[in-house]
Amino acid sequence: MASSGQVTALVMAASRRGPKDSVAALCGVSHKCLAPIAGRVMIERVVETLIASQRVGRVFVSIEDGALLRGVPALARLMDQGRLVAATSRGNLADSVLAGVEAIEAAGADAFPLLITTGDNALHTPAVVRDFADALLASERDITVGVAPEAAVARDHPGAPIAYHRFRDISVSGCNLYGLRTERALKAVRVFEGGGQFGKRHKRILDAFGVMPFILYKTRWATAQGLFDRIGRNLGPTLEPTYLDYGFAPIDVDNPASYNLSAEILAARADAAPPAAADPSTDPPAGLASA
Repeated sequence: MASSGQVTALVMAASRRGPKDSVAALCGVSHKCLAPIAGRVMIERVVETLIASQRVGRVFVSIEDGALLRGVPALARLMDQGRLVAATSRGNLADSVLAGVEAIEAAGADAFPLLITTGDNALHTPAVVRDFADALLASERDITVGVAPEAAVARDHPGAPIAYHRFRDISVSGCNLYGLRTERALKAVRVFEGGGQFGKRHKRILDAFGVMPFILYKTRWATAQGLFDRIGRNLGPTLEPTYLDYGFAPIDVDNPASYNLSAEILAARADAAPPAAADPSTDPPAGLASA
């Protein structure tokens, strides 16, 4: 069970249907999340970063077969400790989220508030997770979506190949961090039946959010919160963006180019890291990522 200052985390890590993922092929693994990057398995980085944030009680990973996680020694240890649980994925993202919630409840954990992320966010740090989880815990909305302002990306990683959502008041990029504060938030999950990437697929945006939000988005007439309010009226749950001042937060591992960029950032981060603290009473468990 999570404490009052913690959330439960669900990591979406199943392989996509269709041709083999380009990063998985590059690294010779079955799933992108199992790709090694900067000396660590990617899903290992994601899970241990969540735990090291000290805001996550238990971590559930949505994947086709839990044996895939047990093949990573660090994750096998967490599974034996009960900190990590595999949740069997289903045919699409929406059904996998709902199945994940069922697995969380079956395991006796609190399903809400729920932090949802993906298994390819190799650059996320405990500080990013902490800031997002704190915002989720403080929110009065049903859903909060983690986004990074364009200015933060330009400051930290100018030239990074990032797509932006442009509103009247701000331009942002999604960070693959979603917070569901209440069960009512599940009404919006069906938006993701076809996957989590809308991009320039206008029909998917129209089908998911309705005509008026689509017009407001394309013309940039609405502020970010104004558009979220309009979408909430269509879907049912209330929504809000959570702004994260981390330029690396929207950079995930989608293809070989972003894999190489992420590996470079991780290598530079390791070179700049101070020596590990020697006090065992304040250190995270062995192997966990540092903030």
